[in-house]
Amino acid sequence: MKDLLNRFPKLAALLAGFAAATGFEPLKLWPVTLACFALLLWLIENAPSRRAAFTRGWLFGLGHFTLGLNWIAHAFTFQDAMPHWFGYGAVVLLSLYLAVYPGLAALGSWWLHNHALLRRRERGSLTLILLFAACWLASEYLRAVIFTGFAWNPLGVTLLPTGIAIAATLVGTYGVSALAILAAGAILLATRRRFVPAAALAAPLLACALWGLLTSAPATPAGAPRIRVVQPNIGQDEKYSPELEQAHFRTLARLSGDPRPAPRLIFWPEAAIPAYLDMEPQWRAHLAALLGPGDLLMTGGTKVYFKQVEENGIVTSALAGANNSLWIVSPRAQLLGRYDKAHLVPYGEYLPMRALLQPIGLSRLVPGDADFWPGPGPQSLTLPATLGRPELKMGVQICYEIIFSGQVIDAKNRPAFLFNPSNDAWFGSWGPVQHLAQARLRALEEGIPIIRSTPTGVSAVIDARGHVLHALGLHRAGFLDTGLPPALGPTLFARLGNWAAFAFMALLAGLAIAIGRVRS
Repeated sequence: MKDLLNRFPKLAALLAGFAAATGFEPLKLWPVTLACFALLLWLIENAPSRRAAFTRGWLFGLGHFTLGLNWIAHAFTFQDAMPHWFGYGAVVLLSLYLAVYPGLAALGSWWLHNHALLRRRERGSLTLILLFAACWLASEYLRAVIFTGFAWNPLGVTLLPTGIAIAATLVGTYGVSALAILAAGAILLATRRRFVPAAALAAPLLACALWGLLTSAPATPAGAPRIRVVQPNIGQDEKYSPELEQAHFRTLARLSGDPRPAPRLIFWPEAAIPAYLDMEPQWRAHLAALLGPGDLLMTGGTKVYFKQVEENGIVTSALAGANNSLWIVSPRAQLLGRYDKAHLVPYGEYLPMRALLQPIGLSRLVPGDADFWPGPGPQSLTLPATLGRPELKMGVQICYEIIFSGQVIDAKNRPAFLFNPSNDAWFGSWGPVQHLAQARLRALEEGIPIIRSTPTGVSAVIDARGHVLHALGLHRAGFLDTGLPPALGPTLFARLGNWAAFAFMALLAGLAIAIGRVRS
């Protein structure tokens, strides 16, 4: 086997990266992922040069992202501005770029291990494993912030079934990804019968897994505020049909249920209705008619802005831009608050470099000519007390925003829960379940429950330890009627944010340097 790997290291890296993506939802083959990363560590260790180390890491990343992000191709089937087959090309093009980050992690750890900090190269080196874990953590963070960031599928999400993901409360998602590298390193060391260093890596991981599997959030108390999460099962191919507008509204209304004496918080998905609620009082009246005296409705919608355009001496109004928003509607048809999505999807909600790309036929995926504008960022909206329900603070992250670790909560005005209205109807069968898994990590990191409402699934109620308490699967119409799970106190990560991950990265690098110099 070693001779075969030495003869075809590039092919081995590509295939290992492809197989490593099976650890994510929906396959959840996390042992395969760890084994593939153990192989990547071996390939990096045996790389003869910096170029070879980077190439092996880059090819691994290419296979990894091409499979893991296959759901992006599905989104292109819901627009006609570009050929549908272009979706498969988009997956590969994006993967060619994202693979740079695993390549940099491989290059950085190889260079630090062989030249910059350590004086001799050691077979199966514990120092290389520690350095690669630190470099991988750094690469995932950079992937999440450079060019607005694309943080989808951090490696740590594969560890959710193991309990090790509980460490996100301390070091965040990127820190958990580093723990996954350490687990892969323990496998590599064990295959070489280096059981003492393998056990040194595995022991804290096993303790963490035990902690995670035995830890649960407090049970939802009997007097908790009542919530109703609606999933109408409206496909993306039907969502913007004017002929179906009233039918969709009737579905949402029916699933919301009849008003009750006890107050409810009702949650509808992202862009649930086509109305401009601040400009169309008749629509607000329709929504208010669904509510009891103590109810509140949280619904996705659009806030639009107009500009004056003069043509042939005639001044008219034209659409200038819009916000992807979440509105709070009261039983008196009042708008009590609005959150505007801050982290927009490039090529989805806006077209970068529009002046260059639009003339060659590229378009954004969401219908319309005007781009969406970003909001100010995380904030907590106040839900007023009524009929025995206490005042609550609600954080909001719309759809894609929920994947950005450390960027979802207003820490100075901490909410009681986070609402994640989403539209996963774009994303086939792989995207929605991957999205849900990443929302679970945000609940773990911040110690607060998360409510998700989507048109076609997966809608869910997640407790403050990241456990899915209730869920509606893909392509099902229905509702979740339950109590609001309680929040926990701020976790270490909630207090420090990604500085906690950076401290863990520095610890890993420091250990590698110390061990390497002692052995030298």
